[in-house]
Amino acid sequence: MSANGPSRRLPSGWLSPLVHLSNNPLSLAGVVMVTTATVFWLFLLPVSLRSEVDNPYMGILIFLALPGLFFLGLLLIPLGIFLRFRGERKRHTYPAEFPPLNFHNPDFRRLLSFVGVATVVNIIIGAQTSYSAVNYMDSVTFCGRTCHTVMEPEFAAYQNSPHSRVACVECHIGPGASWFVRSKLSGVGQVFAVAFNTYDRPIPTPVRNLRPARETCETCHWPQKFGADRLRIIDHYADDEANSRTRTVLLMRIGGGLKRGPGIHGMHLDPGVVIRYAHSDESRQTIPWVEYRDSSGKVTEYFAEGVTREQIKDLPVREMDCMDCHNRPTHAFSLPERSVDEAISGGDLPQSLPYVRKKAVELLKVDYPSTQQAESSIRSRLEQFYREQYPELSKTRKTEIERAAASIISIYRRNVFPAMKVQWGTYPNNIGHTDFPGCFRCHDDQHKSNDGAVVRQDCNSCHQILAMGEEAPKILADLGLEPAPQQ
Repeated sequence: MSANGPSRRLPSGWLSPLVHLSNNPLSLAGVVMVTTATVFWLFLLPVSLRSEVDNPYMGILIFLALPGLFFLGLLLIPLGIFLRFRGERKRHTYPAEFPPLNFHNPDFRRLLSFVGVATVVNIIIGAQTSYSAVNYMDSVTFCGRTCHTVMEPEFAAYQNSPHSRVACVECHIGPGASWFVRSKLSGVGQVFAVAFNTYDRPIPTPVRNLRPARETCETCHWPQKFGADRLRIIDHYADDEANSRTRTVLLMRIGGGLKRGPGIHGMHLDPGVVIRYAHSDESRQTIPWVEYRDSSGKVTEYFAEGVTREQIKDLPVREMDCMDCHNRPTHAFSLPERSVDEAISGGDLPQSLPYVRKKAVELLKVDYPSTQQAESSIRSRLEQFYREQYPELSKTRKTEIERAAASIISIYRRNVFPAMKVQWGTYPNNIGHTDFPGCFRCHDDQHKSNDGAVVRQDCNSCHQILAMGEEAPKILADLGLEPAPQQ
């Protein structure tokens, strides 16, 4: 005891050597990692204490990144101490005695200063980056361009879809932490595939790993809500010089909700209705067996022609949901004929240019080695066609021909991607039955039950045909959608 009273020296013992040995770059890096992870954890503690993490990418920080950073830092601290101890013993520089563990000790002051400054800096950084990083990882730019450049075809289709204002994570991951973990862990292999250029071309549709529609789509689209009948007008243009238009008018019976007959949704999605099916291919286009449970509980099995129970016993069985018909709700690709017809109807492709429909489809169907060559060839061939067949028109309507070329190129860029081996028809769309089998995968009059019932291919089950391929359908005039024909 000194004359001035008890010493304020901190207890040393094993702490002094520890403070000395911990002043090494590796241990200090570990301290930074632990401090950073702790600060981030404190910021995110209110979110992590909830039963579910609503933002899927917030879960990456809470459940993967922060624990990994924290435990790596904890590992580096003793590793740095051990390596410094071994090095000093080998060089015979390890001190025999250590200075008192107080604020006069430079090693102790340096360690406290370092930890204090690192903590303050990490608080400032953590407050800004935790918010910005999570929001960026939720963005369409991150999903479509930053990390998923191989998804160019899907991103192009997304930008031209009804869901182009819905963030990718809303459908592909949805709310909750469990699905974010599953989706991101399954994406680890994709990261390596992109890094080593071993990914599939084209990218396969994720039919196996997709989250059930009831947990994503049905948060906005309630299937039991009644859907009123909808009028659909389909324009078709001929390959003649005038690009003559005919129109088909359908009354689509959407249904559902048991208010006005079953309709499409009612037959497939009403309460109590459960449909299961077996498929023999990965894309679920070949369906040899269907089981239908109606709202009363009656179960009927239907087998495709020539198929026996023995043949389907090892096939995967799936319970039908929205995605079995709406399999391309956002990433839809059209066929050239339909794309050109829609472009003419929308005014993007001038109908007044002779043979523009026929020539557009012809140019789109050419197998081009690259998108750049497709653009150049489409433009030059269209101009050459009008220059040779309609020399005067090619001069007087040059602007319209250029606009037509731009429209055809735009159609190509939305649907064909040579680098990813995405061609016309690569991704079947199961809505309808004109471009792909779609409804006719089951509704083909060939799936029969033991008592002779069939899955009917009855047009009026889903829609009523009001006009079929007519130049001026009377029904449109009657409804006031078109001017009445002159008498």
